[in-house]
Amino acid sequence: MDYTRISLRPFRPSDAEDFLAWAGDDKVTRYLRWNTITSGEEALIYIQQVAIPHPWRQSICLDDCSIGYISIKPESSNDRHRAHVGYAIGSDYWGQGIVTAAMKIAIPIVFEKFPSLLRLEGLVEEENVGSQKVLEKVGFTKEGFLRKYGFNKGEIRDMFIYSFLKTDKIAS
Repeated sequence: MDYTRISLRPFRPSDAEDFLAWAGDDKVTRYLRWNTITSGEEALIYIQQVAIPHPWRQSICLDDCSIGYISIKPESSNDRHRAHVGYAIGSDYWGQGIVTAAMKIAIPIVFEKFPSLLRLEGLVEEENVGSQKVLEKVGFTKEGFLRKYGFNKGEIRDMFIYSFLKTDKIAS
């Protein structure tokens, strides 16, 4: 994989067709809090009403084609020093290091954009080994195991919690 082909950018309404290609895949949305997108119209509405207004949700692009996303959502008020990290990528691109590369691009940008941010947190379901590997390869620290912690797709699930501090070094 030529990682120079990977970029991050804000979502655009013109991404709807590319977005549907991966967000319409149950394998991709299995661990996401939102349901599989089922039509081009639904994809466009999601982009316009969720992705674009989000504080920091970027499209992971391969040759400027949307193949996934990264979101960083800072908490508010006294917890604004923390932010939750989320990401997904089309299943055709799994195992190629693309999300790892995109996260390494994203981290310095979000720490600069949100000056009060000191800590990124990733919550990963126990069986989502691929996502655990992404965070570990970027340099996140696995802090613990949270039993019956996260609600997703009608179930309360066990999760690992990972963190990356502003003072941490991105793994090379």
